[in-house]
Amino acid sequence: MHEMSIAMSIVDAVEARAREEGGEKISTVELEIGKLSGVETESLRFCFSAAAANSMLEGARLEIREVQPEGECLDCGNRFPVEFHYAKCISCGSFRVDVVAGRELAIRSITLE
Repeated sequence: MHEMSIAMSIVDAVEARAREEGGEKISTVELEIGKLSGVETESLRFCFSAAAANSMLEGARLEIREVQPEGECLDCGNRFPVEFHYAKCISCGSFRVDVVAGRELAIRSITLE
């Protein structure tokens, strides 16, 4: 389960930033996770609470905003929702589509106490 290693990396990164800011406890971590990122959000939630045990994040609330996938056609420039990593442009039919949203895994904010 790679969600545990992701959760541990999040805890490490957030703790390092909190120490830089002089924080002692973290109450909230806000993430952005794309639907095409390959991360199972419910598994990550479960792993996060285990990874946060005995750290500055113990008991912290994890807020996850799911990012809907979007593609942009490299031929006509149209931007549209996609359901997979490969897509066909809904305007011109081209398969030269770049997925420009939906693969994210980012820490957006933390709340320090």
